[in-house]
Amino acid sequence: MADEKAKKTGNGLSLGMVLLKLRSLIAFLGVFIVFAFIAPNFLTVGSLITMAKHSAIWAIMAMGMTYVILGGGIDLSVGSIAGLCGMLAGGLIIEGLRLPIFGVIIYFHTPLIILIILVIGVILGAVNGLLVTKLHVAPFIATLGLMYMARGFALLRSGGKTFPNLVGDPALGTTGFPVLGAGTFLSIPLVVWIAIVLAGIAAYVSLKTPFGRHVYAVGGNEDAAKLSGIRVDRVKMATYMFSGFTAALTGLVLASQLVASHPATGETYELTTIAAVVLGGTSLSGGRGSVGGSVVGALILGVLNDGLVMVGVSSFWQTAIKGMVVIVAVVIDQYQLRKQNEAALKQQASTDAAEAGA
Repeated sequence: MADEKAKKTGNGLSLGMVLLKLRSLIAFLGVFIVFAFIAPNFLTVGSLITMAKHSAIWAIMAMGMTYVILGGGIDLSVGSIAGLCGMLAGGLIIEGLRLPIFGVIIYFHTPLIILIILVIGVILGAVNGLLVTKLHVAPFIATLGLMYMARGFALLRSGGKTFPNLVGDPALGTTGFPVLGAGTFLSIPLVVWIAIVLAGIAAYVSLKTPFGRHVYAVGGNEDAAKLSGIRVDRVKMATYMFSGFTAALTGLVLASQLVASHPATGETYELTTIAAVVLGGTSLSGGRGSVGGSVVGALILGVLNDGLVMVGVSSFWQTAIKGMVVIVAVVIDQYQLRKQNEAALKQQASTDAAEAGA
């Protein structure tokens, strides 16, 4: 009788934990179904494609942020890095690379421009990593400082002006940039394909490689990770570099979609990205979460944002509602953590009792 009761209790707890772990997917389905009923034209092909494009942008940036947070850090600079990288790409397309010393202007072909910008994003991420690992600056302060610096350089690049009409010049080989944000493959936006491929790679690395396990270990207990031989600084550096890469990619996509670069691009994106990661079930304390969950979190924000627009909710209420959603997500995350700790303590107590009885 006692065994049967324990089994029943165990199944109950197991079901509750499963529901908690699947909360982001359940929330996404709930939000999607609600707006499908109350928002006009929500289920049309055009609306679904638009939501997919918006969600893909959040998802790309959220993947890099997921790695940083899993490793026990935070990155507030991603929005500014996106804005700076968009401005640098626009400048290379419109003005080229000026070398006054030699009296020449170098124009790069579009694929090379994209590669250069992605490398710059990685370098900016490495700066964050160096500040955190070598100079021992708190992640919040280090990335906050780079956030302001990157935004300032974005403004300085054009004197606060926009680089418009980034269609390029065929004679210079700078055409084709708008394809990145507006192109399609099999009738699906290219940015969605980019997000899918990147998510597959990021998820595989986090779950199936030693580096992924090291990221979780560092975020879970940095001291224990050091004692086990993990090169903690290298792991943290890599997470910030990946975050810089995804931020730069986001900046390129946004500039491509707008066919223009504006220095204010990406403002508040860092907060929305963190919100997507938290909604996806990644703990801000590190060591717990997944890339897949963050992608679902990005989908929730994409559907929520576009759905609220379709039903005519004011932008002020949209901001407030998204804030409330994030707070609820954090509260549920803390509840899940307490339940997991309680279950672990009960399991340990049962094991100790069984050993004592033996």
